Amino acid sequence: MKSIINIPAEFQNTAAIFIALGDEHRQRILLAFEKGEKLNILQLVSTTTLSRTAVTHHIKVLHQAGVLNSEKKGKEVYFWINGATVIDAMQRVLTYIKNET
Repeated sequence: MKSIINIPAEFQNTAAIFIALGDEHRQRILLAFEKGEKLNILQLVSTTTLSRTAVTHHIKVLHQAGVLNSEKKGKEVYFWINGATVIDAMQRVLTYIKNET
């Protein structure tokens, strides 16, 4: 058994993504998006039983983790899945597991 003092480079900056993806409500929000789709808060609220406040909180967590991108158009903010960031984080962890375990 080896002692881990520093987080391997492959795992760095992945904690927030995995925390964001670990919540079932946030998973359901992500599942609401169709490929390439951009949705605003009201559209996302309509896909769930959660309150607007709760959806806003979950969107904030996903956005801060880099799982969602956003763009403001007029008064509305639209969100979409940042697939490249999520895929990169998962691939780095999978590569580490494959090569080091």
